[in-house]
Amino acid sequence: MRNKGLLFIPDISGFTKFVSGTEIEHSRLIIQELLEVLIDANRTELEVSEIEGDAILFYKFGDPPDLQGLYGQVEQMFCAFHRSLKAYDLRKYCQCKACTSAIDLSLKVITHYGEFTGYNVKNFSKLIGKDVIVAHQLLKNDIENHEYWLITESLLDDSKPKDLATPMTWHDGDKQTETGKVSFQYTWLSQLKNGLNPEPVPLPELGNKTKVLSVSREYDTDIIALFHASGDFNYRSRWQEGVSSVEEINHYLPRVGMRCRYIMDNGDVIVYTSNYYQYQQDKIEFSETDEKNNSVTFFTLEKMGDTKTKLTVDLYQTQSLAAAIIFRLSKKAKMMRKLNQSLENLADVVKEIGLPA
Repeated sequence: MRNKGLLFIPDISGFTKFVSGTEIEHSRLIIQELLEVLIDANRTELEVSEIEGDAILFYKFGDPPDLQGLYGQVEQMFCAFHRSLKAYDLRKYCQCKACTSAIDLSLKVITHYGEFTGYNVKNFSKLIGKDVIVAHQLLKNDIENHEYWLITESLLDDSKPKDLATPMTWHDGDKQTETGKVSFQYTWLSQLKNGLNPEPVPLPELGNKTKVLSVSREYDTDIIALFHASGDFNYRSRWQEGVSSVEEINHYLPRVGMRCRYIMDNGDVIVYTSNYYQYQQDKIEFSETDEKNNSVTFFTLEKMGDTKTKLTVDLYQTQSLAAAIIFRLSKKAKMMRKLNQSLENLADVVKEIGLPA
């Protein structure tokens, strides 16, 4: 059975429209993250042949898989995909068209059994065979809904999809390919999204902390541009005093839950986590907490006009009475100067921010 096996293709629907109609860099990062989500959701030891833009070609040599087990893999990937989209939609910082429309992406899965083999070209592995072509041709069909699971007759043998332990309704279909007509059955997957509830966005934990500093500055820019400049960790070393560089620990795009490692000018290393965000057209709030949860930096952006925005940065700390006295006497003035200088530096960064319409 070395030349026979399963071909398994999860395909992100809406990708072409998504990329051509939205901001290209954020589109690329969102798709990249979703493809990694699909790979991480592989629980049946499928091999990755290649990434094909908006799809992944998985395969596994051997006998046809158990249909119930195959459904479990489809469900795992579909739910992981949409759970990730829902989580990003709730936690995203960016309000560009790419980020706000990502939630509308969908996923279909093509499963086919047939003959194929692999070959290597230097460090690249490829699959070849008529059934590889058939599987790809099945991606283009007359099914109107773009969230479905398609199973070809070559996978079914004596099994019947209707016998699966799911409440799914199955439909017959066929596709004329270069090697003849291929019959298949398909079912909608959309109902699997109904029970997906991502964790709610946390509220800022300020109850046991005291506000020790507050600085404000107005900028001649719109609220979104200032938000990108102040909220994106990638810009921090450009404007925040004392920060030499910033290393991203997780997440490609800014959101609640992102973590970054600050390398300070004095050599210290501090890990910060974004733990709160709220967006309104005239007011944006977000906060960051250090790894030890000793302090919270709370940012408030307020729209003062179409091209004028006020930024307020409040610093909260967990302090005993003695620590509070020491802070006021020996640290507060210095930190105020650094924060005010940071906000001055931010004005230059804001001028460089280019946003899609």
